[in-house]
Amino acid sequence: MGRNVHDLGNGLFAYIQEDGSWGWSNSGLITSNGESLLVDTLFNGPLTRDMLAAYRRATPDAAHIATLVNTHANGDHTFGNHVIKGARIIGTTACRDEMNERPAPAFATMMDNWRDAGEAGAFLHEVMGSRFDFSDVGHVTPDVLFDGFHALDVGGLRVELHEMGPAHTMGDAVVFVPELKTVFTGDILFSGGHPILWAGPLDNWLKACDAILGWDVDVVVPGHGPVGDKAAVHQLRDYLAYVQDAATQRYEAGLGWAEAAWDIGMEAYDSWLDRERVVANVANVYTTLSKGAVAPTRPEILTMMCRYRGRMPSPDMACPACGGAH
Repeated sequence: MGRNVHDLGNGLFAYIQEDGSWGWSNSGLITSNGESLLVDTLFNGPLTRDMLAAYRRATPDAAHIATLVNTHANGDHTFGNHVIKGARIIGTTACRDEMNERPAPAFATMMDNWRDAGEAGAFLHEVMGSRFDFSDVGHVTPDVLFDGFHALDVGGLRVELHEMGPAHTMGDAVVFVPELKTVFTGDILFSGGHPILWAGPLDNWLKACDAILGWDVDVVVPGHGPVGDKAAVHQLRDYLAYVQDAATQRYEAGLGWAEAAWDIGMEAYDSWLDRERVVANVANVYTTLSKGAVAPTRPEILTMMCRYRGRMPSPDMACPACGGAH
């Protein structure tokens, strides 16, 4: 595994990081007639600088980034924004608002003090804190906001921004280049890994998949995982529909949300990374079905993901890995 630029042809590039697990996100670069647009930054300053250097080796058009699009608020797509000097930053209003709710410095402080947060903190430390350095992160939010749809011109090339959230987060958007049949999905697509519903409802994510599947698209760059095509979108849609149906059956049978997550068989997705995310996804379905009466907090969800990742036989058994990695 590594971090590599993929030349997609016609002035489009993707930067793919590692295996696409927690924090290892992708970015994209759109160039045309000497102009450039960057899709997302990475989890910290050094990773973002390495990514920019790799793009510059691939094309001279990457020497100056005029426009940055943040597909959503999560830090692995935004904490490197401060590195992109002088660019206008475009994002949905909900993306900006969610970034302000969880600013980068506060996240860095939380990761430094993970031992104070019990199993939830141990989980975050294992999957992100032990793998990334958060000493160089910045809180730089979009200054050009849109809702629903926004089109722009990059050196004569039409680029469309489509808001798809709330789904993965409150303000998800995808970047579509119709003429070149390419879409940069942000975290609307996880390829080869379990997705995670931080916002939902899940129905919105299914609609987002259906929208992309209805476009004339040959190349799909996910937020995490390898470059692919519509087959990856179909696979994710099948996963989401399966989780929704399985969780609904268990909700109607009276199982609690955590018990349901343990009960759902995920053998068909054994090759996918980060299976513990099913816990968050089931919790989200339960919140929707109960109209908010069942609403697990993020610390509660993280705690249960810690136990699930540690393969505790039931959600009632605390994970013994709280003092360190599993």
